[in-house]
Amino acid sequence: MVDYHAANQPYQYGPSSGGGGGNGGGGGVGDYMAQEDDWDRDLLLDPAWEKQQRKTFTAWCNSHLRKAGTQIENIDEDFRDGLKLMLLLEVISGERLPKPERGKMRVHKINNVNKALDFIASKGVKLVSIGAEEIVDGNAKMTLGMIWTIILRFAIQDISVEETSAKEGLLLWCQRKTAPYKNVNVQNFHISWKDGLAFNALIHRHRPELIEYDKLRKDDPVTNLNNAFEVAEKYLDIPKMLDAEDIVNTARPDEKAIMTYVSSFYHAFSGAQKAETAANRICKVLAVNQENEHLMEDYEKLASDLLEWIRRTIPWLEDRVPQKTIQEMQQKLEDFRDYRRVHKPPKVQEKCQLEINFNTLQTKLRLSNRPAFMPSEGKMVSDINNCWQHLEQAEKGFEEWLLNVIRRLERLDHLGEKFGQKASIHEAWTDGKEAMLKQKDYETATLSDIKALIRKHEAFESDLAAHQDRVEQIAAIAQELNELDYYDSPSVNTRCQKICDQWDALGSLTHSRREALEKTEKQLETIDQLHLEYAKRAAPFNNWMESAMEDLQDMFIVHTIEEIEGLIAAHDQFKSTLPDADKEREAILAIHGEAQKIAECNHIKLLGSNPYTTVTPQIINSKWEKVQQLVPKRDDALLEEQSKQQSNERLRRQFASQANIVGPWIQTKMEEIGRISIEMNGTLEDQLNHLKQYEQSIVDYKPNLDLLEQQHQLIQEALIFDNKHTNYTMEHIRVGWEQLLTTIARTINEVENQILTRDAKGISQEQMQEFRASFNHFDKKQTGSMDADDFRALLISTGYSLGDAEFNRIMSVVDPNNSGIVTFQAFIDFMSRETTDTDTADQVIASFKVLAGDKNFITAEELRRELPPDQAEYCIARMAPYQGPDAAPGALDYKSFSTALYGESDL
Repeated sequence: MVDYHAANQPYQYGPSSGGGGGNGGGGGVGDYMAQEDDWDRDLLLDPAWEKQQRKTFTAWCNSHLRKAGTQIENIDEDFRDGLKLMLLLEVISGERLPKPERGKMRVHKINNVNKALDFIASKGVKLVSIGAEEIVDGNAKMTLGMIWTIILRFAIQDISVEETSAKEGLLLWCQRKTAPYKNVNVQNFHISWKDGLAFNALIHRHRPELIEYDKLRKDDPVTNLNNAFEVAEKYLDIPKMLDAEDIVNTARPDEKAIMTYVSSFYHAFSGAQKAETAANRICKVLAVNQENEHLMEDYEKLASDLLEWIRRTIPWLEDRVPQKTIQEMQQKLEDFRDYRRVHKPPKVQEKCQLEINFNTLQTKLRLSNRPAFMPSEGKMVSDINNCWQHLEQAEKGFEEWLLNVIRRLERLDHLGEKFGQKASIHEAWTDGKEAMLKQKDYETATLSDIKALIRKHEAFESDLAAHQDRVEQIAAIAQELNELDYYDSPSVNTRCQKICDQWDALGSLTHSRREALEKTEKQLETIDQLHLEYAKRAAPFNNWMESAMEDLQDMFIVHTIEEIEGLIAAHDQFKSTLPDADKEREAILAIHGEAQKIAECNHIKLLGSNPYTTVTPQIINSKWEKVQQLVPKRDDALLEEQSKQQSNERLRRQFASQANIVGPWIQTKMEEIGRISIEMNGTLEDQLNHLKQYEQSIVDYKPNLDLLEQQHQLIQEALIFDNKHTNYTMEHIRVGWEQLLTTIARTINEVENQILTRDAKGISQEQMQEFRASFNHFDKKQTGSMDADDFRALLISTGYSLGDAEFNRIMSVVDPNNSGIVTFQAFIDFMSRETTDTDTADQVIASFKVLAGDKNFITAEELRRELPPDQAEYCIARMAPYQGPDAAPGALDYKSFSTALYGESDL
């Protein structure tokens, strides 16, 4: 029972101990009142505040009593009999109170007031020191306190804005609504309202056509207040509860009066609050849709750029038309190296990022209950992978082809130089031979001269036979150059043909001269045996020296240390024959000296040189000296080449040492990532941090790869084509490194998507770990995916009772591409979809219907009024005209638009 009679107690109000009415559980008006100052007895002594409360409370009561066809004039007097007080409570609560007593005696009035106070107490309000006697006696303080309690309970308590209620909720509502307006800063319910701008801002926010806000001035508060109060009374059915002068002329307007007045605005615009909530829901849905569209556009652009680069690069890699010179082919090799070092690595990153963006977009679409994203034709991830495989296939043999062509051109240049050298030696030897063979000196020669000419001719024939091998070598080299498509083959062929024709002519002339000499041989008897022996021994020795000089000057090209050591061994063997050759030279010179000695001793006059040969002792000594000079030069050239090959061998071993470390390291990291992606211990955040640390450790290892690239560059520059010390090539290392970076990036993306799914769907860490443990148990091959049979067993283990139709439905969700494989991410998406709820098309349609005022269509004007400008225009551009029988001009179909957002029809 409410205590109406406690004497000498300050006026209080709060939640009753009975728990009836209000928001229940000690909430509502009691909670708010616990935060308010007590109704201070001294405050009512302030005439200005009391005047404001009287006017406001009287107007508030009349705004409800007029619904029952009555009103009050004096708030102290008109509630004394309790009749209008009970009527007021019935109007504002919508409930029936006990039947009032109609007698005019004091006891009747007290009983009526007690009935009203009992009803207030039944609504959860505890009244202290307010008794029926005070009301019947016209106590102004108690009457105003009672009316304020009624206002709090029925007009303010149920206000709720963003988890705040009562006074705080009403204040937050005012702040939200007036935030965009200049010179308005609502912080309380007294001085923040003195200039009148806040009242006008509330009206303009909801009914902009009623207020010309830009014409209001902060320095004219009376005009502002009167404008707001008159507009509210005329168009919003809010009675004028205060006079502008009462507010302006008070240093601090009465808070309770202002709160009462503002609560009337709140209730007048409560319908607009519902529309705002509906608009917020639509904005949220449209924001998600717009973000997804931006992601789709970004994917399409990145995929187009990458595919265009691949399509431009493949024809260049497939162009296998060799150039004519080594310089051109080396430039082509340098271009290919630039492609591998500079152009391709960023594209590898773009490809990896494209796959990550695609997976993230699909995850966001699933989380927002949108259909999966299907890229334009030819721009699927699988299409890009196919093009990438085509690129790598074209790239695979390109470098090998370049090196083979360079080797072939090197050999051609070497053969060309060798041909020129041998041809020059042969041409020098044949110079004058035709003229010599055409001489007819035997017609006037003596017998001895003829015999000498015959012997000389025999020596020439011996020399000619010795040169036959050189001519065949020249022809063989020319033939090989033709077969290898040497770029200067025409000039080689011309020169070779000239040599062959000249050789045939020499053969014919030699035969003719021999026949002529043989005709006169019978007349030739005397011959100098010494000269003949000299000639016979000098000619082959001379040929040997010429061959030796030719070999000592012969160019060579080697690629391994074994090859150069073979040449050095052959050269050492040649040097070991020099002492015997020197003895042969001295023996030949001794024959010539013996002939000279016999001639001198016998006073024989020798005319000219040895008639049987042109090889004089001076020539032999000169060529021998030349051989002696060429030997050390050959030594230097071979030693220089040996040093070069030893340097190349060091480069091979240096590269092999580093490659044999980096290669196994990459392979080990790939295996460790595979184990990590399956085990996934700890929380998802722990797993993500662990993976990122692991990724950083991989990135930190990059200097070792760069060092290997530098060593490989030195090997390429040295034209080293093979390396027996390692099975790893730079190509293997690069491919392994790219796969390692891609694998760790994909694994990190998978965990990030699992975190997105967990956070969006409210999945606990324990549930996520249970999902992972179940999936790993049935992932028999430990590959991170499973076939349909294993997936069926997994679902049964989690409690699903599956028929074929239900299982086929689930498979269509987790495996939309019918690949026969279910990934862990697909399993998580399915389990989260089965256990959580998301926005649906029906919810969006219901929200649009609120904005449209329960119509089956909505207009562009309504969209622009309720939604932000960009999202309003987004809807207007995509909504089809409404075709229903109740269509109005400019009507838009929001139902088909809402279903299209969720993929249930085409937009």
